[in-house]
Amino acid sequence: MARKRPETDRPTAHTEPPALRLACIFYRTDSGNEPVRDWLKEALPAAARKTIGADIKTVQATWPIDRPLIDHLAAGLWEVRSTHDKIEYRIIFMLDGNAMILLHGFAKNSAKTKKTDIDLATKRKASWERTK
Repeated sequence: MARKRPETDRPTAHTEPPALRLACIFYRTDSGNEPVRDWLKEALPAAARKTIGADIKTVQATWPIDRPLIDHLAAGLWEVRSTHDKIEYRIIFMLDGNAMILLHGFAKNSAKTKKTDIDLATKRKASWERTK
């Protein structure tokens, strides 16, 4: 009697994920800290991290894109606009060739992105450009 193949033995079609147009790099301070990675891991619930990560991946795969997912903030600075459980999250990034450099992340609590958040991202952008 021939043995019946279990369902898991059947070959499956494998589709490759779409090629990413942008790499993703976390900005690193002189002391080796990665502020955006640290904020994601330490300050946010797993479900919010998953939402933000999916939004970043969408940017990587479909760049250039615009609102509602991306907004231009200042010279060379954009923000990924994520929402989870009615909380607005932002990741400010810059482009360096074919890479998005994640400079600053925060939960938004006002209608307009605060100047202090933009200034911090601008400072990190200048640091990145000096050390590359």
